[in-house]
Amino acid sequence: MSLPNSTSDRRVVPLQPRQPIGGAIIDAQGREIPITESMIQRACQELQRQLNKDNRPT
Repeated sequence: MSLPNSTSDRRVVPLQPRQPIGGAIIDAQGREIPITESMIQRACQELQRQLNKDNRPT
């Protein structure tokens, strides 16, 4: 097996939002749940909502 010797030999394949990206969480029953792009996006959106809520003037 040989390694590609130029960037033109490589392809970038975008992930689908529900395709696992290499990590997992363990649920309360001990099952492994693959982490997906959409899970990460939802977590980031929730974090942003919380940050916006905490930074409102009182």
